[in-house]
Amino acid sequence: MIYTTTLLSRGSIFGSLISKVRQVVAKNPVTAHTNQINNENFTPTPKPNRPLAAASLSNSSALHSKTLEEKIGLPPKPKKPLTPYFRFMREMRPKMLAKNPSISTIEVVRQLSKSWGEADPKLKERLQSEYKRDQELYLEQRTKYDATLTEEQRAELKQLKQDINDAKERKQLRKRVKELGRPKKPASAFLRFIAVERTNTPQTENQTYREWHQKATAKWTRLSDEEKGVYLSESRKELDQYKKNISIWEEKMIRLGHIDVVRHGNLIDPPEPKPRKLQATKEK
Repeated sequence: MIYTTTLLSRGSIFGSLISKVRQVVAKNPVTAHTNQINNENFTPTPKPNRPLAAASLSNSSALHSKTLEEKIGLPPKPKKPLTPYFRFMREMRPKMLAKNPSISTIEVVRQLSKSWGEADPKLKERLQSEYKRDQELYLEQRTKYDATLTEEQRAELKQLKQDINDAKERKQLRKRVKELGRPKKPASAFLRFIAVERTNTPQTENQTYREWHQKATAKWTRLSDEEKGVYLSESRKELDQYKKNISIWEEKMIRLGHIDVVRHGNLIDPPEPKPRKLQATKEK
C-alpha cells in the first residue's frame, strides 16, 4: 500500500507581517519611543552607501546573534533591502503610535495594510524608487561577496543551512505529534530511580545539580539486581502498555492521513506470503 505524506503546516503571510512589526517594536524601545513622542515625523535614516536592509527591523538580541557566515568565520553577507511595503510600514508606524500609544501589534498590521492599499501613488512610486536603488547596490555587493567564497566555504554554508532546516522540521514534527496526542514513552528504570531520589534525598543548598546527579548515579550502580528489579519491573510493565497504545494511535493516524507522524517502519506492509508450490502427483 502506498501512502502520501502530509505536508507540515506553514505560517501564513499575515503571521510573517506581524512578526516583522514585532521586531520593529522591539528595536531600541526606549530611544525609539522618545523620538516618536518628540517628533511625529521621525523616520530612521539608513547608513550612507548601504542599502536599507531587512536587518534594520531586527531586535537587539538578534543583532548580537551570529549569522551563518559568522558561525564559520566569514564576514556577514550583505542584507537584502526592505520592500516598498515595509518601508511604508517603517515610516507610518511611529505616527500611528504617537496618536495611539496603546495600539496592539496586530492592529498596527491591519491598519497599515489598509493604509497601504489606499496610499498616494506618488508615495508608492518614491518607495519603489528607493527600493530599486538599494536593490541594485545590494546585488552589486552580494556579487562581490560571493566571489570571495571558496568551494569549501560554500559547501559548509550549504550544509549548515540544511542542518538548520532539518532542526526546524523536527521541531515542527514534535509539535504536531504533541497536538495529535501521541502516547508518551514511559520513563526508564534509571529515571524512575532518579525521581524517587529527588524526593528521598533532595539536592542540598551547597550542592549543584550536577554533583547531586553524579551522587545519585553512583548510588544506582551500587544497587543489587534485586533492588534494580523493582524499577525494571515497573518500567517493563508500562512499556508493554505503551507499545499497545502507540500501535493503536499510529493506526488511527494512518487512517486520518497523518503519515508524517508515524514511524517509518510501520508504513511498510509485510510481504504477501508466497504461495506454496503444489506438487501434483500423477496416479500411475
